[in-house]
Amino acid sequence: MDKKLAPLLLAALITLPGLWLKLSGTHLAPPPAALLSGLAILGASFLLLWACDVAQMDIPQTLALAVVALIAVLPEYAVDMYFTWQAGKNPGSDYAHYAIANMTGANRLLIGVAWTSIAAIHWYKTRRKVFLNQDQRTEVLFLGMATAYAFLVPIKGSLDWYDGLVFIGIYLWYLRLASQRPCEDCELEGPAELIGALPKARRQAATLGLFLFAAGVILASAELFSENLVASGKVFGINEFLLVQWLAPIASEAPEFIVAIMFVLRGQAAVAMGSLLSSKLNQWTLLVGMIPAVYGVSSGSFAHPLPLGPYQLHELFLTAAQSLLAVALLASLSLGPGAAVLLFCMFAGQLASPYVLEALRLDLPWGNGTDGAHQAFSAAYVALFLCVAWLKRRDVWELRRGAAVEQRIM
Repeated sequence: MDKKLAPLLLAALITLPGLWLKLSGTHLAPPPAALLSGLAILGASFLLLWACDVAQMDIPQTLALAVVALIAVLPEYAVDMYFTWQAGKNPGSDYAHYAIANMTGANRLLIGVAWTSIAAIHWYKTRRKVFLNQDQRTEVLFLGMATAYAFLVPIKGSLDWYDGLVFIGIYLWYLRLASQRPCEDCELEGPAELIGALPKARRQAATLGLFLFAAGVILASAELFSENLVASGKVFGINEFLLVQWLAPIASEAPEFIVAIMFVLRGQAAVAMGSLLSSKLNQWTLLVGMIPAVYGVSSGSFAHPLPLGPYQLHELFLTAAQSLLAVALLASLSLGPGAAVLLFCMFAGQLASPYVLEALRLDLPWGNGTDGAHQAFSAAYVALFLCVAWLKRRDVWELRRGAAVEQRIM
């Protein structure tokens, strides 16, 4: 068998048991069900990687990365929209809290773990920073715009339908600019090289088929995987909010993380970071923007926004504060080991601090437990942003050129 074809067949084959489990309606115990559906998502992520590679032959690289990032986070969208839909159908339930927990956890994992891992792997291999392409200044700029608006949600205390329109509008504006960029030459390897060698019509059909099949597998497996992961964790007495905020996003973020790791291992650190930057941008705009729309349709009215308590609002503020610091660090279009360590330590600190405070039986003056610790880290993120933004004030100011340059291209 052709060595380039074997990985493609293997990736497709490992998606089939999980896909069959969903389509047949067969009920297994939570651990094996989570394993089979998780393998399906893993196989689909590799198919997305190769489809993205080949797609760059026919569409701009940035648009290809945006498409693969959008498809790769479909598990996250499926899980969050499920919680949001149930929140509209079951007023007063905890589903609204689950939706915010899942969304904020996924966004913080992307920056705190995925971005820093790419920087660490690249530094280990080359002893160099990850340098983004100049045109990726646009992604950083739009992430900054979305982050600036995101602070309004906890400040005004609600996530309304018009907030959703703003977030979705930001993402559509970004996609419009990205789609105007010229196609670039790309070096294909393995299965992608095999597909890329096909005549144009067959190549495009095969690429579209891979995208659609992978998206279908992810959509079919996401809810099954997340529900059985939660059920498996409950057997061991793990807190349900912890599962929803961290374990479910870890599972749903796996495809895009694997795609990015494959890129950086192949020496394409800029592409790896670009894919994760696109993922963060679409989750921080499109995902957040869809929540009030889905809730409104489910509840039958857009007059009342998704119910958010003080804890959920603090979670949103913390997520926005982390994103703000990340934008400042990426303003120079590079991410070095120092910045990566800072982002990871802040993420690990906000994750571990509630348990440390509980173990030491300490209370903070402004709040207890997780809520108090997260408020402290929100303030720390903002303070660090101010310091970094001042040190990189020229780079931050240059971000405005991103959209201006794209507009001239158009």
